[in-house]
Amino acid sequence: MKIIDYPDADMLAIGLADTLASALRTVLANEDRVLFVVPGGTTPGPVFDALCDTGLDWDRVDVLLSDERWRPEVHVRSNTRLLRERLLTGRAAAARYLPLYAKAPEPEEVLAELEANISPALPIDVCLLGMGEDMHTASLFPGADNLEAALERRAPLLVPMRVDGAEEPRVTLSARVLNGAVAKHLMITGEKKRRALERAQHMRPAEAPIAAVLDDMTVHWAP
Repeated sequence: MKIIDYPDADMLAIGLADTLASALRTVLANEDRVLFVVPGGTTPGPVFDALCDTGLDWDRVDVLLSDERWRPEVHVRSNTRLLRERLLTGRAAAARYLPLYAKAPEPEEVLAELEANISPALPIDVCLLGMGEDMHTASLFPGADNLEAALERRAPLLVPMRVDGAEEPRVTLSARVLNGAVAKHLMITGEKKRRALERAQHMRPAEAPIAAVLDDMTVHWAP
């Protein structure tokens, strides 16, 4: 694991966007298409703002969320909604988006359909992840109902996940799929998350799920 320190969050967003753009260009120079996995939530928004108008062959980029809340795209809690507002705009609007949601009451009903759409684009070429203070990443939460299945070496591509107190189910890429990315980047800010990451290196993934994907990870941190 390598850690890159930035003086502040603004410099992190600019520097990380440049790093991701370079990684995407490298893949596109050698492959027909690139699979780019990104996190949900508001934290990566400034990175997306800096990246969306970058000069890339965006029509050869497949964009996939690391996880999604089981809500329609128009819902305020949908990660897809934020992604369309912050990343899939400007030049990046030409990218192909691979959804993690389909219209169904429960994710289990359409997992096979979602996996069939995603599987041909794998493995992940460039992966950006976030982490919570509880050491979760994607929707791999400590104590979640299917965490053990999502951490298995032969885990499926997608795993439905439910967490006590959450408003809706989620769907997440399994740790196996995330850890198999060619280039992995983790974005965190603040002293609490820095200390949590340091603790996670010495913990079991069942307790600190981020530990399952730290092999060859580049961490981008700002106070």
